[in-house]
Amino acid sequence: MKEEESVLGLSAIRRNRGISLEQIAESTKISIRSLEAIEQGEFRKLPGGIYNTSYIRQYARAIEYDEGDLLAYYRHEMARAEGTARNGTGGNGAYGGLRQTSSLFGS
Repeated sequence: MKEEESVLGLSAIRRNRGISLEQIAESTKISIRSLEAIEQGEFRKLPGGIYNTSYIRQYARAIEYDEGDLLAYYRHEMARAEGTARNGTGGNGAYGGLRQTSSLFGS
């Protein structure tokens, strides 16, 4: 993974502390794929719901990073992504890819 892909410099922090993704996966039981998604800020690749915040907290603790900062970043990115989908700028058209009710019923 290229460093530019890592959000908040998480992969560099982890490496500088001598911690591998494999070590975190072993201690947290979180898949390496999910850990990489966190480092890259690709939160949509996580399982969803409460699992996301739990995974992010565990990752932050594993690398001794402020979990509040990482969760704030996560919430900001998710709100931004949700706003983009609602505004129709996410490539899904208006209404986040849903059709207007009137077009469904021919009104």
